[in-house]
Amino acid sequence: MSWNGPDRRRHRVIVTRNTEYHLKDEVVVAVRDRNSKRWCEGHIAVSLKVEGGVRFFDNGAVVPSLEAPCPGDAMYFTYKNDTGHARQLITSRIEAVERTPRKDVLAYATLGIKKSGQALQKPS
Repeated sequence: MSWNGPDRRRHRVIVTRNTEYHLKDEVVVAVRDRNSKRWCEGHIAVSLKVEGGVRFFDNGAVVPSLEAPCPGDAMYFTYKNDTGHARQLITSRIEAVERTPRKDVLAYATLGIKKSGQALQKPS
């Protein structure tokens, strides 16, 4: 039996060449290095909302898109740096969009949570 209704899952993993971006809805909740399998708690993308995708064309053109990024595109985020200037973060091309394994969702609670741009300290 298969489900024909809308996908209700809130968690997904966007896989790029070197990094996994773990999203809940459209916000990055965790980032993991693919080679070392270590969580990157201080990654700038944590707590940022995916603004859209960046499409690459055969003729060398690069075009931003407000649509959800898909494999072959890059993701982009907008944030403000320490001086208050708007900056963009663009990932490498997306290789896959996957369902988040349950063990990874459970691991998010053990990571430092960013709140108001500051990482909270874990209890000793």
